[in-house]
Amino acid sequence: MNDAPHTTTAQPLTGRTLLITGATGGLGRGLALESARRGATLLLHGRNPDRLDEVLAEVRALGATARGYLADLSDLAQVRTLAERVRTAEPRLDVLVNNAIARVEGPTVRGVGAQGHELQLTVNHLAPYALTRLLLPLLTRHPGARVVNVASMGQAPIDFADPMLEQGYDGVVAYCRSKLALIMATFDLAAELPAEQLTVNAVHPAHLMDTPGLRAFGLAPQLGVEEGVRPTIRLIADPELALVTGRYFDRFTEAPAHEQAYDPAARAQLAELTARLTAPFTAPLG
Repeated sequence: MNDAPHTTTAQPLTGRTLLITGATGGLGRGLALESARRGATLLLHGRNPDRLDEVLAEVRALGATARGYLADLSDLAQVRTLAERVRTAEPRLDVLVNNAIARVEGPTVRGVGAQGHELQLTVNHLAPYALTRLLLPLLTRHPGARVVNVASMGQAPIDFADPMLEQGYDGVVAYCRSKLALIMATFDLAAELPAEQLTVNAVHPAHLMDTPGLRAFGLAPQLGVEEGVRPTIRLIADPELALVTGRYFDRFTEAPAHEQAYDPAARAQLAELTARLTAPFTAPLG
């Protein structure tokens, strides 16, 4: 297991406002609780109102200021509404953690989002892409903002002849493709903006964490969620990473992503596909 040379000091997050998607369980809840202990102001996203209320109560009990935002990220129209609500209500946003993943029924069941796109590609890639783009004016209002995309060491090349896996669907392949797409978008956005203004990084938090998504695929957990919290919170809080951008981390260590992530032609194809699929929902907010 990779470990970090500086996991003993808990860097404070006082004065920092974090938006965490998928905060009602698993890694997202763990990140919310740890960020609350460090003094962050928390904007917590979920799609179940009861579970969102529960995690809000937990972080408030730790003394944190926290506000909840409901949205189903399988609907890109709701992603746009979420961004609009955050930009209207919040004076600042220092960190966006794109953590939410698609809720699947099993490895053989192909789901689709509200717009008819394959479900995992929608929630794991298109939604964080759209949300990040829509929130850029708020994120870049103050220097030193960070975007942390929760990726995976499970990565598979995208077949642009069948990006929605309409033929021979395999849920694990769909997941791995969606996570590679997220990493590729991470690299692209990082190249657009100076690191002093905004850093954008992706992280594989831990191998086979005990999460509902893992169990839905019929896989046996090997690590607790807390093992994924530590490397992810490092990307959120560590001052040594203040100017580090456009990287993929396997836990605490910078690592190479799948080779397709470094293929300019594949990156351009994905960027065109992503922009086309999200265009109706990513026009500038008024």
